[in-house]
Amino acid sequence: MTNKERYEAAKEMYAEIGVDTDQAMEVLKLVPGTKKINVHACYAIFGDGERADRDALEPKHFAKWVEFAKERGMGLDFNPTFFSHPKASEYTLTSPDEEIRQFWIRHGQACVRISEYFAEETGIPCVMNVWIPDGFKDIPADRLGPRMRYKDSLDQILSIDYDRSKVYVCVESKVFGIGLEAYTAGSAEFAQNYVAKTPGTIPLMDNGHYHPTEMVSDKISSMLLFNEKVALHVTRPMRWDSDHVVLLDDETKEIAKEIVRNDAIDRVFIALDYFDASINRISAWTVGMRNMQKALLSALLTPNAKLKELQDQCRFTELMMIQEELKTYPMGAVWDYYCEQEGVPVRADWYQEVQKYEETVLAAR
Repeated sequence: MTNKERYEAAKEMYAEIGVDTDQAMEVLKLVPGTKKINVHACYAIFGDGERADRDALEPKHFAKWVEFAKERGMGLDFNPTFFSHPKASEYTLTSPDEEIRQFWIRHGQACVRISEYFAEETGIPCVMNVWIPDGFKDIPADRLGPRMRYKDSLDQILSIDYDRSKVYVCVESKVFGIGLEAYTAGSAEFAQNYVAKTPGTIPLMDNGHYHPTEMVSDKISSMLLFNEKVALHVTRPMRWDSDHVVLLDDETKEIAKEIVRNDAIDRVFIALDYFDASINRISAWTVGMRNMQKALLSALLTPNAKLKELQDQCRFTELMMIQEELKTYPMGAVWDYYCEQEGVPVRADWYQEVQKYEETVLAAR
């Protein structure tokens, strides 16, 4: 059977449970963030003999990124880099040393200006995410002080004049870090309360930044209830924040379900946060991106209204039965046809292109 024939057979099956596969594919094309690149401040590109410290970065240092994005019709998101720097050895935005703290505040302000430049040049709003590694390895003597300084630092960064319709500032939380096992200033409670009190900011949740028994999919509905927009870093925390390549696993699918079933596709910024130096990087990116899109397609092919009705009517046996039956529905046939329609490789055909690139380009570097 051709992909078209397989799709038509799958289309009939989904139609029987009230799902329009054509509409699902059309919505998937419009998923925000599918054509954006996330750039860190440390990715600045300088001219010959030119250098600028983190607090002196300017839009011109990212002009080549803008050129690259515009040539491909893509948007750009941005991250200040509050690490891998001599002045980040102990603290950044929580530093009791005012000179160091002000250095990082200036860095954050510079990044807001660069984010606005990205938005103006590409015509696509820029999501700027703030995450800091500040914390303590052992039990701190003062938990409040660092968080007071962090709040004040964020206030100062956001006090500069910028267009909030072009730059969406996110605050990302973390439960702990290696060497910071006892305390992180930017905890979930800090981030959630900060954005609740600060108009124009957005909470960002990374599903590797919580205790192992916490699931981001379970948090999305609560965050949507109290925030106009929510941002996500989707990753695979095999051992906490280990950032493995995103698989089509249960949590990834559940995250996608929460976005789709709550009509929040235009309210949730989805970024993929993963790396793996042990395998081909392009393969890692491709697998992760395709899996997130597959998860969204699967959610779009779910009769969500029917399932909600069953739950509200306490028909839990029927609800469980349908949810289990859906697991073997031919979503793969719809995905293959979608890829064919979009002019991208179907199934594993894309890997041949990666192998060719590795042999002709990467091997020559």
